[in-house]
Formats: sequence, C-alpha cells, structure tokens
Amino acid sequence: MKATGIVRRIDELGRVVIPKEIRRTLRIREGDPLEIFTDREGEVILKKYSPIGELGDFAKEYAESLFHALNRVALICDKDTVIAVSGGSKKEYMERPVHEDVERCMQDREKMVISAGQGEMQGIIDGDDPSRYTAQVIVPILSAGDAIGAVVMVSREPGDMVGDTELKVCETAAHFMGKQMEN
Repeated sequence: MKATGIVRRIDELGRVVIPKEIRRTLRIREGDPLEIFTDREGEVILKKYSPIGELGDFAKEYAESLFHALNRVALICDKDTVIAVSGGSKKEYMERPVHEDVERCMQDREKMVISAGQGEMQGIIDGDDPSRYTAQVIVPILSAGDAIGAVVMVSREPGDMVGDTELKVCETAAHFMGKQMEN
C-alpha cells in the first residue's frame, strides 16, 4: 500500500472526504459506488465497485466465444477498465483504463460500427492510437437502464470490414450480460 501523506478526519455522520487529486487519478466520480474492505491489521480499504467485474469469469468466456465466432479481438469492459480480452494481448488490454471515446459511447448509450475509410476510429484504451485499428464495434452494456460497461470488437487486419453481423453479435453479448446483472 502506498501512503499519500494526506490525513482527513471523520465528520459527525461518519463521512470522510476523498481528496480531489486521488478521485481524479483513480477516476472516481460523484455517485460511483465504492466497496469497503477491512484487513486483519485494522486497515480500511476502499475499492471502486464494478458490478460487471463480478461476472469476470463469465465475461472472459463470452469474450473467447466472440473471438472464436468472428476471429476478431473481443474485449469486455466495465465503466473504467477492460475486464476480459480474447484474441489480443492480455498484457496490452487487461485491466487497462478505457479510452474516453469508449466512455462517451457508454455515457451516450451509443453503438458504433466503424470500418477503415467509413468513419473515424475510436480509441479503446487510454493512450491508444485509434489509427492502428481497421475495424471496430462498440456496444454499451445496459442494466436496469444504466450503462455499466461495453462489448468491444476490434481488428487491425488491413481491409477488414465490420457490419450488421458483428453489430448483432456484440448487441446480443451486451444485452445478455446486462440481463445477467439484473438477475
């Protein structure tokens, strides 16, 4: 654990303010749920809660199915990070923060289907160069009306195109995962 040097007092209602710098660094926004843990040494640990993260193994298997069905890199993200990847480098994608373009798709509940020459490619992970992709599909995962993540399919193969089939497969995956979260 890393010390920040910041000390805060608990108010009469038991609240502690998390400093703005830490919230910005960890991408914690107003209304974000935090999970509370304690350890044997009496430490209290706050962790950003990811409802879709609970489906980690399931998401991994679904990503593998998407990759095997369409032979394109398949990613499943929560609101902040990639939680499952298949067909691509896990080191490159796994647990990396999602790009603001993917966040915007989730926020706007907007589906995107882009092939090279047919639109501007979107960034997938922070620090990503969108021009390295030749095809992309991004579909938000909705649960109880809230965007909780996204299903993303990408390709780097020259001349690769995506269309209705890839969109329908990603929509099905997103819908199914959203329903799993409601149960």
